[in-house]
Amino acid sequence: MANALQQLIRERLDRKGWSYGEVARRGGVPRSTVHHLATADRVVRMPQPATLEGLAKGLELPLDGVRRAAAEACGIHVYGSADQGAEGAAARPRDLEVDMLIASVQQLSADDRRHVAALVESLLDRSSREK
Repeated sequence: MANALQQLIRERLDRKGWSYGEVARRGGVPRSTVHHLATADRVVRMPQPATLEGLAKGLELPLDGVRRAAAEACGIHVYGSADQGAEGAAARPRDLEVDMLIASVQQLSADDRRHVAALVESLLDRSSREK
């Protein structure tokens, strides 16, 4: 079964009748990158922001949707404006780094999550003392 990014790319290529090369040219990214993202069963790490921006431009799709599909292809669920509803999105601007941290922590063991929680608590304590 295709991952979310593969599905997004393939559906767009089918709908528009484009090739990997055409998407690459339109977005200013290498054809090999578009091909890899469209055919890899699992994306090992999140593509660089410039790659995602180019892919979104080449596919003529919103960056947020391409970013979300890429994160899912990496096994990361991105929490953000789509999950919060309109009120949540207006109240807090999306921060992809925070979204990815939240999603990544869910993949840790219970013991490792406790270590992360202790680290975060320590950093917050230090931050409040510095103010």
